[in-house]
Amino acid sequence: MADKTEEVWKKKLSKEQYHVLREKGTEMPFTGKLLFNKDKGVYTCTACGNEIFSSDAKFESGTGWPSFFRPISKDAVEKKIDASNGIIRTEIICRKCKSHLGHVFDDGPKPTGLRYCLNSVCLDFKKKK
Repeated sequence: MADKTEEVWKKKLSKEQYHVLREKGTEMPFTGKLLFNKDKGVYTCTACGNEIFSSDAKFESGTGWPSFFRPISKDAVEKKIDASNGIIRTEIICRKCKSHLGHVFDDGPKPTGLRYCLNSVCLDFKKKK
């Protein structure tokens, strides 16, 4: 998955998805399709289908983006230092396809104290049956 060319990604993803997932963009806050989703299930990477977050870890952060306090497994996402925009943050990328998903901050709820802040455009949702 991570070895796809950017031309392949451009054909597979919408313009907005490509901008966020491959060019590390950000969607506008409070516009995401999954921001207020309260259904039980699993959130997957829209680029590759990798299961990355469970609805059990989702919470309302008030930031305008879907937020989670932990990934579905320790191997679901990778963290990287992001020094763009003149600030140091921790970027979250999909471990399977290396696409940008969002950032993680240390102002989340218990039990982890973390807030994984994701772009909704990076996510698909599989509802629990």
